[in-house]
Amino acid sequence: MGTDREANGSSTQSGDGTAMIRVDKVVKTHRVGATKVHALAGVSLDIPAGTFVSIMGPSGSGKSTLLYLMGGVDLPDSGDIRIGDRSLIGLSEDERSVFRRQNIGFVFQFFNLLPTLSAEENVALPLLLDGKRMRDVRPRVEQLLRAVNLWDRREHLPEALSGGEMQRIAIARALVIEPAVLLADEPTGNLDSKTGKEILGLIRGMARRLKQTVVMVTHDPNAAAFGNRTITLRDGTIESDADSGEIPAGDADWGPVGDRVEPKNGTPKELPH
Repeated sequence: MGTDREANGSSTQSGDGTAMIRVDKVVKTHRVGATKVHALAGVSLDIPAGTFVSIMGPSGSGKSTLLYLMGGVDLPDSGDIRIGDRSLIGLSEDERSVFRRQNIGFVFQFFNLLPTLSAEENVALPLLLDGKRMRDVRPRVEQLLRAVNLWDRREHLPEALSGGEMQRIAIARALVIEPAVLLADEPTGNLDSKTGKEILGLIRGMARRLKQTVVMVTHDPNAAAFGNRTITLRDGTIESDADSGEIPAGDADWGPVGDRVEPKNGTPKELPH
């Protein structure tokens, strides 16, 4: 049976689950001309490992701001954000960049594939940027391309791929680093409804079978239902937080994922010293 958590601007997990993401009294403001806008006004929440969380809310509610703060793309004005036992507060921009590259997988609405690289090279890119050689990472890249049913398209440039294929490549790229957390910003916003359902099934299948922690921003209630927890923001605070229990299974889940990609423990990697 699902539960509704207290909607008072904050939300904290109950029980003994380990928090993979912890947001504590986070405040973030933006300036629009001479006006200060509170994007987030003291938001607190815990996201246990292996949870698929959907964040919803109207435009300007703070949902994308919260997602990018979780990913260390930006820092809050006050409060704390932790991935596992690592606080992102106090890290330099370079340290946050390294932490993101090694621990956070991103999936974007517009795919963000490099047009001059093949599908295989796009998937390998995060590992190549981390100093690894293509011959060393190719087994991992092949594993993921097979998982998303695109190994036979590995040599194609993005322009030769459909929107759904490009998003599957983007998901494989996000997972190639074995991230502690997968963050998705409107991952189906640029796709037709049928393809969008397939992509959501793929993400849900990975969350269920790999125990991957997923946070997805979406405006679509049907997309949000693929997860097992929905947080709704309004005016920079948590309006509601509904937990439905286990991540639901469904016909749209893609079977090959769990068979070909090894589960991981979701522990953030340490920053190099």
